[in-house]
Amino acid sequence: MRISQWGRVTGRGLRAVAAGALLAGVVSVAAPQTASAAPVCPGAGQPPVLVGRVPGAALEGVAVDGGGRLYTTDLISGRVFRLDAPGAPAVPVATVPGGSGAGALAWASDGSLLVGYGADARVLLGDILRPGAIAKLNTATGALTPFVSGLSAANGLDVDAAGTAYATNDFGTQIGRVFPDGRVEPNWATLPSANGAVLGVDDRYLYVSRTFVNPGVSRIPIANPGASESILDLSGPDTFAAPDGLTLDSRGRPVVPANVRGEIWRVDAPGQYCVLASGLPSSSMVVYGQGSGGFSAGRLFRIGFDGAIYEIPGGFDG
Repeated sequence: MRISQWGRVTGRGLRAVAAGALLAGVVSVAAPQTASAAPVCPGAGQPPVLVGRVPGAALEGVAVDGGGRLYTTDLISGRVFRLDAPGAPAVPVATVPGGSGAGALAWASDGSLLVGYGADARVLLGDILRPGAIAKLNTATGALTPFVSGLSAANGLDVDAAGTAYATNDFGTQIGRVFPDGRVEPNWATLPSANGAVLGVDDRYLYVSRTFVNPGVSRIPIANPGASESILDLSGPDTFAAPDGLTLDSRGRPVVPANVRGEIWRVDAPGQYCVLASGLPSSSMVVYGQGSGGFSAGRLFRIGFDGAIYEIPGGFDG
């Protein structure tokens, strides 16, 4: 369960190249409280535990089903992999159209797994070219069916209770909205470098990490997408930390990997964050498990562009 605790507050290579270009043109959005380098979270700081690996892959998206099976995507090969439990081999189950650029994952209201793709060099001009697309994966049969296209990208992806999906582009400014019937609103909201995307439990807010431009974390009111609220603004040594694909814990606190710093952070209150784990450069996304077996509920897992999957003991949420 994800409950918001806050009131209203006012390809590995591709990413490396684009980060330099985007950081040269940093812009500012509404700035609440400013943060600095973070302390270790109380009770956290344990070493991460390697629980899976996809050799040669750059992992971008991750999702866990109700049975505790973990799915992840590879930017390089465009494949979707499944791991049935920690320590199990990664089994390829599908490949996105075009054979590369697989992006975010999210569960659709019909039980299928939404797979973002088109995460190639075109995302640098994603707001103009709109190469982002989403397919539906039937995890029982392995059938992958194109669903929608015309998005700036699908680097971050989540779905609300009504079946409406939201997709982001950390190299652009447009956040797209996709209705269950396939209608696409490519510029539902505008926020520079919105990356990871996760909805609060009541679907009132879409939480996003800001990776390259004014790095930090924001939440966007679904009812008023033009009024984004910054929860965390980074400064000092963390300015270039590159927050990536985030999730929320059971108390509604954003948990976000700092790609460049190699840390996993938890945002405890506006402007306040702490370190759950360190020593994990190239982290791309974090996710909580589900179910009673496999990648089970309460356990926090990290994927990365190094092809590795780690459990973060300090992030346990039970």
